[in-house]
Amino acid sequence: MRAVYNDDEPQNRPNTAMKSPGKPKINVKNASKGELMRLPGIGNKLSNKIIAYRSVHGGFRTIDDLQSVKGIGVKTVVKLKPYASVYD
Repeated sequence: MRAVYNDDEPQNRPNTAMKSPGKPKINVKNASKGELMRLPGIGNKLSNKIIAYRSVHGGFRTIDDLQSVKGIGVKTVVKLKPYASVYD
């Protein structure tokens, strides 16, 4: 028997916490923890790591620099690019 999913079930609803392209990008150079957590793939732990990395290393010059944060790899950076920026 095949599983039938209702469109109202949580697994079928879009994640409303994620930003949609076309809205202003989140600047990872100075975003708050809450703002960082709105990015796809960024939760509590990674937002803390991004903020800690920023405070020690002085920020990011490119979105690709996020790969320097432990736990963020190429796939995550690709997901972030439409939603994040590093501009002043």
